[in-house]
Amino acid sequence: MLFPPALKAQIIKEFLCILRDKKTRIILIAPPILQLLIFSYAITLDVKNVSVTLFNQDNGYYSEQFVRQVANANFVKHVDNVHSYRQVQQQINLRESLIAVIIPADFSKSVARGENSEIQVIADGRRANSAQIAKGYIESISRSFLSTVNAGQKNANPVTIRHWFNSNLNYQWFVVPGLSGILSLVTTMMLTALSIARERELGTFEQLLVSPCSSGEIIIAKVIPPLIVGFCLGNVMIAAGIFIFNVPFIGSFWWLQLALFVFLISVASMGLMISAVSNTQQQAILGCFAAVVPLILMSGFSTPVANMPQSLQYIANWLPIQHYLLIVQGVFMKALPAEEIIAHTIPMVIVAIVSLFTATLLVRTKLQ
Repeated sequence: MLFPPALKAQIIKEFLCILRDKKTRIILIAPPILQLLIFSYAITLDVKNVSVTLFNQDNGYYSEQFVRQVANANFVKHVDNVHSYRQVQQQINLRESLIAVIIPADFSKSVARGENSEIQVIADGRRANSAQIAKGYIESISRSFLSTVNAGQKNANPVTIRHWFNSNLNYQWFVVPGLSGILSLVTTMMLTALSIARERELGTFEQLLVSPCSSGEIIIAKVIPPLIVGFCLGNVMIAAGIFIFNVPFIGSFWWLQLALFVFLISVASMGLMISAVSNTQQQAILGCFAAVVPLILMSGFSTPVANMPQSLQYIANWLPIQHYLLIVQGVFMKALPAEEIIAHTIPMVIVAIVSLFTATLLVRTKLQ
């Protein structure tokens, strides 16, 4: 028998507590689906439908060709042609344009002579991230245009850019695999955090004290059901990435399963710690949000860890979610070697052991 009868009964009881409530069942199904759709389609770093202000002081042949390339770019929604710096300032101030492109009066002459001609780009710093990406698009168009025109010139410097692992820079290839970690993190921590707090609120906590189960068995029973639910949810997201969003999966499936399992043990242990110090389910939910938001922000999912201060980078390197995201993205798109997977799994194992030990002490203190 895999589990002793008393422990098996406790695990079944925990599953029933999770599944018997209609609202809880809806929470387990509806939010992950909505979050999958929102993260995959609505939240993206791609910049599209941009309004561009163009101040062409040249009106020569090459400037008209450049303007045509900008207007036909995929990210541009429409182009507003203006005739003064004051109009440029007005367009940016009123948020009618994200960026403004100013072509100097000698642009065509400089291009015809094979000389460098600087194009000024003014971006709306209030929308810093989008403006920076749109500016990069304009710079790419400029390099491509000058490389084509000056192909025969001595000072021509054509640039060839290739993107490995994600040649079309498809943002869904980055987001969807990471959702297996983000959504399973939220669900597993929430379910575990509510477990003991729910017992206190419903008045059944005393029954645990007089049950034939030891404190260790009670702790295992509290961890296993959320762990199984989170593991299934993580695999649903992995399957969605492969079969719905067509993200290439070229690594080891079993190494990924091991990493997901270790990651969820550490998450469940954190949730158990929150549950042990919470007297009500409301406190447990607030505690989860207080923990989940920093974990996601420092995981590298939305912003690169390398851009953070050194002190935060050190903390981020011990967050299980960061290591799991590196594993899942590497397994999906570049067949991450086993030694690298092990290197990222070891910190998760350490955090899982420490957090599980701490959670056990806290829960045993409450049970005594």
